[in-house]
Amino acid sequence: MHMLTNAGPLVSLIAGILILVVPRLLNYIVAIYLIVIGLLGLFGSHIR
Repeated sequence: MHMLTNAGPLVSLIAGILILVVPRLLNYIVAIYLIVIGLLGLFGSHIR
């Protein structure tokens, strides 16, 4: 679980750079982020 907490800032940095380079990716990045957060919220307690 420690690896997952360290991945947050790295994913944010990569997403920010991609949005600066290709602004059209913003919709996809936000959508994927929301889906992942939603799935972790729903099924995160079942993974442990």
